[in-house]
Amino acid sequence: MRVVIAEDSVLLREGLTRLLTDRGYEVVAGVGDGDALVKTVAEFADAGQLPDVVVADVRMPPTHTDEGVRAAVQLRETHGDLGVLVLSQYVEEQYATELLAGSSRGVGYLLKDRVAEVREFVDAVARVAQGGTALDPEVVAQLLGRSRKQDVLAGLTPREREVLGLMAEGRTNSAIARQLVVSHGAVEKHVSNIFLKLGLSQSDADHRRVLAVLTYLNS
Repeated sequence: MRVVIAEDSVLLREGLTRLLTDRGYEVVAGVGDGDALVKTVAEFADAGQLPDVVVADVRMPPTHTDEGVRAAVQLRETHGDLGVLVLSQYVEEQYATELLAGSSRGVGYLLKDRVAEVREFVDAVARVAQGGTALDPEVVAQLLGRSRKQDVLAGLTPREREVLGLMAEGRTNSAIARQLVVSHGAVEKHVSNIFLKLGLSQSDADHRRVLAVLTYLNS
């Protein structure tokens, strides 16, 4: 799996590189700003070597505001097969919503603290590279809490809300069952009820399910 890392902190960039390479990933480039990220990915694409995933900081030079997420959005528009995972110090709902606008396939938004949970971080990188979704639980909580369709969400049971949150993080039914210590069949029933109550068509494809849920949350 080929990865490009965009992080202006050299120490953190080298740390992420070491973490991923130790687990068999190939970090093909490391850059320190949004413009360099876009240029580097374009060069790989022109050479027919588009990376599988980009891991990028939300805030990078020169203004340290939204350069990273702007670059990520641009890359998602120009390279539809490229996975994009952004890291942020805090939950910035505006940036998360902007990144998730349109398709949620191959996209992730994690807090930097999550990197310390190495297994979860590496799993998130792999999931995004494979076209899945990886959202930090704190991001999901804010999107759920501030959705403008609270009257519909109010129709969900507490367990269905819990399942919906895990779905939005990008977890499969099997992963949800393990997390909640329930049977796979019980999770399938909760998922069916959620789609029914939200008026969303069901699909056997996990990424389409997540897309439907996130489209609802961001509408």
